[in-house]
Amino acid sequence: MYKRVSGTKDILPDEVICWQKIEEISRRIFSLYNYQEIRPPIIEDAGLFNRSLGEFTEIVQKQMFLIKNLEDTYALRPEGTASIVRCFIENNLDKTNGFVKLYYMGPMFRLERPQKGRLRQFHHIGTEVIGSTAPEVDIEVISLADELLKAYSISGYKIKINSIGCSKDKKALISTINKKLEGELENLCADCNERFKHNVLRILDCKNEACQAVINKIGVAHEHLCPDCLKHFSAVKQGLDTLKIEYEVSPLLVRGLDYYTSTVFEIKHPDLGAQDAVGAGGRYDNLVKELGGPQLGAVGFAFGVERLLLVTKIQEHIDTSKNLVYVISLGDEARKEGLKLLNSLRKEGIPSSTDYEIMSLKGAMRSANDAAAKFVVIIGEDELKKNVVMLKNMQTSEQKEITQKDLIKELKC
Repeated sequence: MYKRVSGTKDILPDEVICWQKIEEISRRIFSLYNYQEIRPPIIEDAGLFNRSLGEFTEIVQKQMFLIKNLEDTYALRPEGTASIVRCFIENNLDKTNGFVKLYYMGPMFRLERPQKGRLRQFHHIGTEVIGSTAPEVDIEVISLADELLKAYSISGYKIKINSIGCSKDKKALISTINKKLEGELENLCADCNERFKHNVLRILDCKNEACQAVINKIGVAHEHLCPDCLKHFSAVKQGLDTLKIEYEVSPLLVRGLDYYTSTVFEIKHPDLGAQDAVGAGGRYDNLVKELGGPQLGAVGFAFGVERLLLVTKIQEHIDTSKNLVYVISLGDEARKEGLKLLNSLRKEGIPSSTDYEIMSLKGAMRSANDAAAKFVVIIGEDELKKNVVMLKNMQTSEQKEITQKDLIKELKC
């Protein structure tokens, strides 16, 4: 017997209701903010992620699902931003509209050890705003994330923000951290010793307790930021204050991907354990140019849908009741009439179903009950002779004879 691949999940019909609700809410909120949906492919040239995420990031080094043929190497996308930027450049969106606000939903893939809130196939709902370096865009994106979480019926989360500055500031930060950690390498885990050689900022994200103790001891502030970046970050904080959005400045927050600059943020929830981020994002003002496009500012974020579902109370507000009409046909002639009736109901926009197996009335009623039908329509020999059907309300147990013409009217009331 075949089983699902480790790190993937079957999303069964009862669960899909919550997925659909989150997607429905997302589309409504994105529409209010004037964001447009975009759907790039899930497979890309692997070089796109090597270039954008950074050759020495853990995603590129350890977590990419690669597909190789004779000449080319492709990757199942591990995140959405690089794909959106590639799509933006390739389709000349900068020439048709220099400022775009986009959103996407779909699966991502990372080859890592499965655990709570971390799967090998997972799903993101994300946004990318391309074409501006204004701090007001950062404010809008963070406020959008906050609004979405509230609409998802999620509370208790914390928004953490920081600025890693422009490219020069980022280099200064890396240099400062390198100097502060040089004498602490023996206290860091093996992975962090490797990160020290290639991607020192990733050390700040390490969950190892010993590494966290070292990081907290060395201290990181905003002394690396230039005046312009300090001004930008100050404007972002003032804007969030104006909108009364609660946040916490976290100088250790850097995000692990190479393309990030300036504002970065994470949204954490205490109920998620070690993998406590429900979403994260930030600015990437150089990525468009680095991938072959013009110099344009950009900012975005993504939520992990599986993590949202672990903390949402959205299911408490979902009406799972059905207005389903279940047609029971007793006898060969009645079955022919039942097929026509089903077709008529569906054309009138009335949800309807039946059981195509030949069974007794008692067995058919049991199937209708299992399907959570609100009404049952029974057609047998007597009903055919009278040119009527028997309509039963499953909630009140009331039943009555009614013509098919009047049946449609009553079910639509």
